[in-house]
Amino acid sequence: MQSIKSAKPKQTSTSCLAPAFRWAAYAMLLFASLASAQNTPIISGALGFLDSKNTGINFFQPVAAPVVVAPLGKHLLAESRFDLRGFYEPKNGTSGPYQGSFIGSTQYLQLDYLASDKMTFTAGRYLTPFGTYNERLTAIWIQKFQDAPLIFPIGTRTTGSSDGAMVRGVLVAKPLFHIDYIGYFSVSSSVAQFQAARAAGDRVDIYFPTKRLEIGTSYARFLQGTQNNSTGVHLWWQPYRFPLDVRSEYAHGPHAAGYWVEAGYRLSQLGGPYSLFGRLEPVFRMQQVFRNSPGPGDGLPAANTQQADFGLDYHFPHEVRLNTSYSRKFSATGNGNIWDVSLTYRFLFPMWRGHQ
Repeated sequence: MQSIKSAKPKQTSTSCLAPAFRWAAYAMLLFASLASAQNTPIISGALGFLDSKNTGINFFQPVAAPVVVAPLGKHLLAESRFDLRGFYEPKNGTSGPYQGSFIGSTQYLQLDYLASDKMTFTAGRYLTPFGTYNERLTAIWIQKFQDAPLIFPIGTRTTGSSDGAMVRGVLVAKPLFHIDYIGYFSVSSSVAQFQAARAAGDRVDIYFPTKRLEIGTSYARFLQGTQNNSTGVHLWWQPYRFPLDVRSEYAHGPHAAGYWVEAGYRLSQLGGPYSLFGRLEPVFRMQQVFRNSPGPGDGLPAANTQQADFGLDYHFPHEVRLNTSYSRKFSATGNGNIWDVSLTYRFLFPMWRGHQ
């Protein structure tokens, strides 16, 4: 789930967390009842505190993002991730006492069938596999910036999650290159915690192990209301000789197109990755959105927008990380500054002790 910046949530009571907590509890009980002692379920995820000042408005978000993974024998795997957060901001926008709301969401709750070492079937609620950001980088303990890229809504409407079925696997596995694929179909749902759009799509990735380079394409067909197509391409690169991550995406939707390019360089060459300076990671992201027609409610900027993000992350011991960033946004609707600070703690432990 992307951090809430572009739109303020509706004020709700603390009881809004109850459905999310209930679904989390039901999922954990289900996994626990199905899993054998030899296949111990794992609880992981993160706790975080996110603070932001977006174009003069300050707000903060305490977040809990638990993940439950339970192997069910040799071929079945149940997994889920939830996002539980509070959203607090000044009552009058820029002044007055802080008031808040709670938001809980089921990001995925799925059952995977491992048909072979080259094919997996998934049923349930899963992260929509359009592009790479949604599946790989939305977790708060992974993302290098609080905000998702501006083009995130393209191809992931309406919630970033889908309800239905998915198949993924390997078409070709050679020493010089791998070709992977994903195909999925989602039904429309307005059920609380399981909102999704009726859609279908695919993604194809080509990975070159000797170059540590991946390129891929994405396609999504929105099948409810006004039907439309979204397409995208991505490129990831991690060179062998330098602790550098380069990630990028381009996406084109019915009302807008855009791109983002992100680079992070861990200063591990200064005394090793666990030295005082080796724990530092400067990050940078450049992104743009180009509007070609109005698209009310599509989650994208209302006008052409470009934004530069500068960040400095510090990786403390024991899976604690501090992220800081400054962003400058340029748009016909108004320019602005965004200052972000977040602290996250990653945890992982077995639900119970398995047999030796």
